[in-house]
Amino acid sequence: RHPTAWKRAAERLHPFERHARHPRAALAFAVLRGTTVSAATPFGAALLETAAAHPDAVRVDGDRIRPATWSGRIEEALAHGDAGAAAALAGERPGELVRRLDHLLRLHPGEEFVPELEKALERALPAVGAGPLLSALGALRARAEDRRGGRRVFFPRGEVARAQVAWDERAPLPAPLVGEVVARLEAEVLRRFAAAGGEPYELAVLDSGLADLTVPFGERTAARALVAVPRGSTQILPEGEVLRLFLHWTEPAGNRTDLDLSVAFFDAEWRFTGVCDYTTLRHGPRGAATHSGDLTSAPAPDGATEYVDLDLAALAGNGDAFAVPLVFAFDNVPFDELPDAFAGFMALPADGPRDSSYDPRSVRQRFDLAGQSRVCMPMVVDLASRRALWADVHLPPSGGFQSVASHGNRLGSVARDVWEHFGSGTRTSMWDLVVWRAAARSRQVAVVRRSAGPELPDELWLYRAGDGEPAAAFASRISALEPPQERRGAADADAEVAQVAEGKRVFLATVHAGAAPAAASGTAYRLFPGPAEASGEFARVSAGDLLAELGRADIAATAVGRGRYPL
Repeated sequence: RHPTAWKRAAERLHPFERHARHPRAALAFAVLRGTTVSAATPFGAALLETAAAHPDAVRVDGDRIRPATWSGRIEEALAHGDAGAAAALAGERPGELVRRLDHLLRLHPGEEFVPELEKALERALPAVGAGPLLSALGALRARAEDRRGGRRVFFPRGEVARAQVAWDERAPLPAPLVGEVVARLEAEVLRRFAAAGGEPYELAVLDSGLADLTVPFGERTAARALVAVPRGSTQILPEGEVLRLFLHWTEPAGNRTDLDLSVAFFDAEWRFTGVCDYTTLRHGPRGAATHSGDLTSAPAPDGATEYVDLDLAALAGNGDAFAVPLVFAFDNVPFDELPDAFAGFMALPADGPRDSSYDPRSVRQRFDLAGQSRVCMPMVVDLASRRALWADVHLPPSGGFQSVASHGNRLGSVARDVWEHFGSGTRTSMWDLVVWRAAARSRQVAVVRRSAGPELPDELWLYRAGDGEPAAAFASRISALEPPQERRGAADADAEVAQVAEGKRVFLATVHAGAAPAAASGTAYRLFPGPAEASGEFARVSAGDLLAELGRADIAATAVGRGRYPL
């Protein structure tokens, strides 16, 4: 990793002059320098003899000796289809093992485990980080389905999330093989939750609405927001007919900066139907989408603000199925260079004023614009179901996205790919996470089953673990929402929860804080604040706290302490 410094050290050490006394040092510097080696010379023959004694570290390539890195060896095994060797090598690095599980399973000749992969999983899973473990679990459970011809979306590491897209050409994996691997990964998650310590819960109360939230294990590139909604989650839009999108920024002193807020519209087949931006201030009948007007500078201290008001019902009636907001720097200034830059949305009453007044109480989401980025697609709005997918994706300015009217179809392709990716079921959800935690630490679970429409009441489903029923089987029943032992109709689900959980030690996991059981204690997770926050007897936790239980140092150290993996 620091070749120049070592080469300079070699200028003083003269390692080749003492190769007989320090053969491995001479070999290392020959690799580092790219020294030409010939078996016809005593020095070359000695180097080749030392290299032959260390096939795990180096390889002979013609008249040069190359490093045999771990990555090179596993890529070679994968390229040659050697499932056993690849699995054995991957097992040396637990995180890489689960990241490459899909590729390793594609090398299997049938539906049975390659013995080396079975051993590698048994040894490595206790040391795998929570993020890779849950990522692999979410991605693999859908691999028995044939999705060839679809699109795959990736988010490479970086300061901001830039989506990369590729066609999915992978053949489906055998269902028994997928089921076996997923069961092993789930068993590890359940084991960790059970081993996290603490007194068991008498009852766990889970909100089925948590299925709309993804687990936030890769949020280093996420924008800082009013409500920390993980990328890929969906939110029900606030009640009312008008959704106001807003953009606010302040330019650096002496540097005029123009940000723009645009909204592109698409029909149900993702065909571009129009735009509402600084070039077209109205879209649809009766101003279904209305832009406040273009501002081209934002001097301190007031800055500048642009709005786009969306009448969701009118847009749906116009044939618009999706709305895709876009924020971009017209003059190509990165967001990071602005003293202040944020965007978001608020709810306006249909019969209320539609002026430029700003009421902070009506804001439902606000997020910072940050990073060396100039174009951001914060969300995708489904106008018919009144749901917003939180995308938080940054796009390259070279793609023409600064002219939405000219490149609407390309923007629609990006939005469709992101929408289908996050809706494909390949991401682990908060519902999955709380179900595993509940099944591992409680024998009775109450699920608030959210209704499919406002005219239908919610229900409370009560599950009880059977005598000797494994936690995995119990979790499977709850996760699939199989028929419960008891079902209660609930005109007020929160009141029913408060009654069922009264006086008990409870694990409470909901989208909104709507129930606070009297005389109860335990642990409470909620995404949004609500009318009934859990009392001081409850330990409030975030999604990150729940994930931390899966990555406790003492759990991972179990494998290390037994000498399986070096620190």
